[in-house]
Amino acid sequence: MDETLRQLGELLLGSVPTVILLTLLFALYSAIVHKPLQQVLAERRSKTEGAVEKAQADIAAAGARTTEYEQRLREARATVFRSQEARRQAALHARATAVAEARKKAQAQVQAAKQDIELDKEKAKSGLQAQVSTLAAEIVRRVLQPAGDAR
Repeated sequence: MDETLRQLGELLLGSVPTVILLTLLFALYSAIVHKPLQQVLAERRSKTEGAVEKAQADIAAAGARTTEYEQRLREARATVFRSQEARRQAALHARATAVAEARKKAQAQVQAAKQDIELDKEKAKSGLQAQVSTLAAEIVRRVLQPAGDAR
């Protein structure tokens, strides 16, 4: 057993440089590869999450701008519709005024024509009255004239 222990001691003694080299290799790996790799991955993750957050913020801003644009568009349409309605009302009012004026003129012309007709009627009556007495006298004279005097 002493021999086994001695061999085991030699083995352990021979493995010390390997353990030291393995520990040194682990320390160098951690310092040279693992820590920078972890930093790069953390930076990439933060940039990715930052980009996602920025994209979400951009989407929210675009949504807000879209909502604002739609609101301005609705207001512009309402303004145009109000303007069109005002112009339509003004045109209807102008048309109604023109129709009323034309109706007034037509009524005045009709009244003037009626007065002219009434004057013509009165002139014709007075002219006929003047002729009636002349014609009546002529008829009476011819009726009363002897039959032989007829011209």
